[in-house]
Amino acid sequence: MTASGSGATTHSARGAAHREVIVETDGGSRGNPGPAGYGAVVYSADHGMVLDERREYLGVTTNNVAEYHGLIAGLTAAGELGAESVQVRTDSKLVVEQMSGRWKVKHAALIPLADRAREVAAGFARVSYDWIPRARNTHADRLANEAMDDAASVAETTDDTSTDLADGERARSRRTDDGPEAGAGRAPSMWHGGGWTATTGRPTRLLLLRHGQTELSVQRRYSGRGNPPLTEQGRHQASRAAERLSLEAGVAAVVSSPLARARETAQVVASALETSVEVHNGLIETDFGAWEGLTFAETARRDPELHTRWLGDPATAAPGGESFDQVRERVDAARRDLVDRYPGTTVVVISHVTPIKTLLQLALDVGPSLLYRLHLDLASLSLAEFYPDGGSSVRLVNDTSYL
Repeated sequence: MTASGSGATTHSARGAAHREVIVETDGGSRGNPGPAGYGAVVYSADHGMVLDERREYLGVTTNNVAEYHGLIAGLTAAGELGAESVQVRTDSKLVVEQMSGRWKVKHAALIPLADRAREVAAGFARVSYDWIPRARNTHADRLANEAMDDAASVAETTDDTSTDLADGERARSRRTDDGPEAGAGRAPSMWHGGGWTATTGRPTRLLLLRHGQTELSVQRRYSGRGNPPLTEQGRHQASRAAERLSLEAGVAAVVSSPLARARETAQVVASALETSVEVHNGLIETDFGAWEGLTFAETARRDPELHTRWLGDPATAAPGGESFDQVRERVDAARRDLVDRYPGTTVVVISHVTPIKTLLQLALDVGPSLLYRLHLDLASLSLAEFYPDGGSSVRLVNDTSYL
């Protein structure tokens, strides 16, 4: 066995190119959503030789997301073998019907996966999709279960998920309705358990999304309590971020700053997650007072001594505005409120650069220098976790890979 990619395991028999192959795939989730994995097998055209097999543990996601990952892995393996014609066999009616074009891909979580599968499939002269009963898909099924068993070596928490795995749970929770309205999945790359943090229990996961672009951000002006709308680019950024966040399963709430740019971004995300937006005043941007709408250079010319002091002292406030210490106080109160109301769940928070930096500062338990040294792009995503025992960790900072 050789490792390929993040947590993926492959085994292949290389040699002369096989122009016609059979690909059998499977994916499952123990909980739906729950610990998930896929398996994919590439056979020779007569089904007599295994040419390649792949499996991967995906973290916590749904059956249908896992099924699509299995399809993509199987098609990719076939392409690497030089195949020109591929017969795909799977026990997922959803995948067969959607990839054959008879069902629309309606759920936002599956759209990018289906697009990726079609992109890989376009590299072949011919691809067909056939449904087979699970009893005839045993090899891929076994690989998918082995991938889910791999979770025991990945999860290092004491939460219910790792306990179930330690007990050796084998049976997968499969869908009862494999139809076009199947559920979303949580992005696998962001679930890792406690690790080095030595914390216990299930954390409240705050997915921190900065709002999209506005005209003031284009002009690099202080934008605090003003209410500029998103630009066309900002709306595009919000849509891409929503597509990314639609891969998150079990989101308990979408919470936004009250300002228009954040609420507009949040509404796009909430629509993708098929939920509503909760407004929390504690997540509002810093009040820059008289500096609102000015550039850095204009502010420095207007109040040179105060501006210099403000840049190095979190207790100093802008004229008629608030200090970063005051921001920290209200943001910490908002954090405690969210953790209390949504314990052990995932909450998407749409806010601004200073509140998001402050939440990361709180999670890292570091001083105010982080506020001045950390860069966060527009529509970037970060992840902070807060545990019931008081511990915390930061999993992700300033991710813009989806934009």
